[in-house]
Amino acid sequence: MITKNSFAASTLAVALLLGLGGCSGMSNRERDTAIGAGAGAVGGAILTGGSGVGTVGGAVVGGVIGNQVGK
Repeated sequence: MITKNSFAASTLAVALLLGLGGCSGMSNRERDTAIGAGAGAVGGAILTGGSGVGTVGGAVVGGVIGNQVGK
């Protein structure tokens, strides 16, 4: 029997593996942008209590910062 927790853990593991595989052909700047966007999305979601607008806004700001750091 599959429980809710094991399904969530399996889904997270698959998403992590697919995400890591997608970064293999990226330049350092593209990778920094993607990492910044991901971190910004998490930060925006935490700061706004899971608001979609806050998550997207955080991703945009994080992506811009990551892009500039990668120069």
